[in-house]
Amino acid sequence: MVLREHKRLTSGLALALSCGLLAGCGGGKERPRADIAASRVTSIGVNGYLWRASLETLSFMPFLQTDSNGGVILTDWYINPGSTNERMKLTVTILDQDLRADALRVAASRQTLTNGEWIDAPVQAATTQKLEEIILTRARDLRRRAIGGEG
Repeated sequence: MVLREHKRLTSGLALALSCGLLAGCGGGKERPRADIAASRVTSIGVNGYLWRASLETLSFMPFLQTDSNGGVILTDWYINPGSTNERMKLTVTILDQDLRADALRVAASRQTLTNGEWIDAPVQAATTQKLEEIILTRARDLRRRAIGGEG
C-alpha cells in the first residue's frame, strides 16, 4: 500500500528535491564539491541525505513529529484510498551522521478495520525492508547528484 503510493509521487518529488538542493547549496567557488557531497552531512543532527530522502519518501503520509537533531520521523495513521479497511503508521529513525545502510531503521504499525473497530495486525518484515531500501536508494541518489554538480 505504501509502496504503490510512493511510486506515484516519485516524479513530482524529483522537481521539489531539485528546488531544495538549489536553495541549500550556497557557498563560494572555492568550496570543493567533495565537501558538498560528503557522506557525512551534519548541519542537522543526522545525515542530511538520509533525512531528506526519508521526508520525501513519506511525504504522502501525515507527519506527527519530525526531529532532525534526533533523527526521528513519526507519521500519523495513513489509510490508502485503494484499501480503506487497513491503515499504517511509521517511525523512521536515523541512527548515525554517516550515509550507511545500518544508519536507518523503519518500524511500522498496521491495523485492519474489523466490525467497525481498528485491530492491530502484523506487518510483514519485507514492508519495512523495502521502505528502508527506497530511502537508502534515494539518499544515495541525492549524494550522487551533489557530487555530479546538479545541486
